[in-house]
Amino acid sequence: MELRVEHTTLRFATPLSTSYGELAARDLFTVELDGGGVVGRGEAAPLEAYDGVPAAAVAEALAFYAELLREFTPDVPGHLLLDACRKAAELPEALAAIDLALWDRAGKRAGRPVAALLREDHLDVIDVNATIGALDRAGAARAAGRAAAEGFGCVKLKVGTGDDAGRVAAVRAALGPGVALRLDANGAWDVETAVRMIDALAPAGLELVEEPVHGVQAVREVRARVATRVSIDETADEPGALTASVADAVCLKIGRCGGIGGLLSQAALVRTTGADVYLASTMDGPLGIAAAVHAAAALRVDIACGLATLGHFADLDEAPELRVVDGAIRVPAGPGLLGPDR
Repeated sequence: MELRVEHTTLRFATPLSTSYGELAARDLFTVELDGGGVVGRGEAAPLEAYDGVPAAAVAEALAFYAELLREFTPDVPGHLLLDACRKAAELPEALAAIDLALWDRAGKRAGRPVAALLREDHLDVIDVNATIGALDRAGAARAAGRAAAEGFGCVKLKVGTGDDAGRVAAVRAALGPGVALRLDANGAWDVETAVRMIDALAPAGLELVEEPVHGVQAVREVRARVATRVSIDETADEPGALTASVADAVCLKIGRCGGIGGLLSQAALVRTTGADVYLASTMDGPLGIAAAVHAAAALRVDIACGLATLGHFADLDEAPELRVVDGAIRVPAGPGLLGPDR
């Protein structure tokens, strides 16, 4: 088996402001796993400001995998290949690239989309939310107006970055009452600030507040003191968090879970607690978004997922299979993740 790796840098059309800093660009590693005449493609999308994983660490792990995989023949089952890579370097963001490539290869060999390999009665369409990171009221309102005009049924506003009350009011006014409004603090608040801010912003009509604070115990305290639904994102990576019953919903991500297989396993754990599951992008590339769409379809996720992020990039080739129409992405119907030629 041959693993080819390409490292690129994607620039954001407009810098994205979050509580952990302003993002102007991101690293992306695209891999091709070639064996037996069928090439599977995957990607690793570390975002150090968010997940603390340097691009250099992913590059090193992928180099280990490439050397290791040369020893295997194309008929070796995929789970054994993934296990071998995990033993060589257990880095979820890098393992995700191998996992995605194996699923893509399996779908191409079977002539079926990955969602169909995962579940026969998968969803055909995934609702997605628009994401707003603008720091000023006018910019946030303009972005919200565009999202509503484009048919989004849910908008996520980044908070914990400045004039939160003014921006939330401006966004709600631009959206009108019929569009769900979700806030994402990326853990910017402490418990007391989170409770005060959520109570103050709740009259705007909030679907949920994502990651108001970091840490299982802190989230538990906030959830016990507010009426608004609370979800976790970064905290989901904390040991024991998935079954701690501290949130109403859990946001899972392909890279952090080590790929589709890991994400499905984590979703099963979350659902044993009665919490909802939804998926989001860490500003992934097209293969990462496609993988999340297939996984969401197999999980039959009924909460808007944060996967409408490809439009944030300035220099990314169009991925028509992942076009957002009326606030939703149709599950790619071609073999593999994106079809035979992708």
